[in-house]
Amino acid sequence: MGGYSEKMSMNYFFDKDIEAFDLSDKSKRKTIAHGKNLTTCHLYFEAGGIGEPHKHPQTQVTIILSGRFEFTLNGDTVLLSSGDSVYIPDNAEHSLVCLEKGELIDVFTPEREDLI
Repeated sequence: MGGYSEKMSMNYFFDKDIEAFDLSDKSKRKTIAHGKNLTTCHLYFEAGGIGEPHKHPQTQVTIILSGRFEFTLNGDTVLLSSGDSVYIPDNAEHSLVCLEKGELIDVFTPEREDLI
């Protein structure tokens, strides 16, 4: 068994090296592992944070890591909390309101070049 490689690779993404971008005063995003066919983001929300209504051509899965969120998909609103997830088809309008401080993982396919 050899030692760990110090060499950077396109397959490994280290949290300490990834800058978080403010989306608003109550939310920020880190684009984490990504490649030609996939983009993954880690989002952080304070209570009252909002993900404005939007849509995009990529299919998306959102996984709630912690907190509580009011999530709206194509006009239907549900409450989501830790461990819940949602499948968002391409071009489906969606939005959210953070009810209790939390974190999400968003996965997009194909890649979202606008988030890299």
